[in-house]
Amino acid sequence: MQATGQELPGLRVTVDKVVHHRDANFPPETPHAFVYFLTVSNLSQSTVRLLGRKWIIRSPDGTVEVIEGDGIVGQTPRIPSGETFSYNSYHLTGHPVTAEGAFHGTTEEGQRIFVRIPAFEMIPPADTLE
Repeated sequence: MQATGQELPGLRVTVDKVVHHRDANFPPETPHAFVYFLTVSNLSQSTVRLLGRKWIIRSPDGTVEVIEGDGIVGQTPRIPSGETFSYNSYHLTGHPVTAEGAFHGTTEEGQRIFVRIPAFEMIPPADTLE
């Protein structure tokens, strides 16, 4: 699945917050959870429906992981002009990573669109790294 179509002016994603969590029950190779909170703001003139996402996760060693899928946390949100859609999800990791990506969808007129997710870092606190 590609971020096809065109960027829709006025459609924006903001990273509201990223929260680190560690639990003894997490797998040893991914002991850090990062809960991220995102908001999609529709300041365009069109109502949009977001149908899927593509994430690019980069590690300091140059490793890149691409995650694509349908929906956004199990939803295909419809966002009328002037409204927002907010959600949170998480990523498990064993080392610092940077995430970025895009949501893709359509306008009510059938135009294929996408909106970029700005890059944000998920860096475990220094005292938790082994």
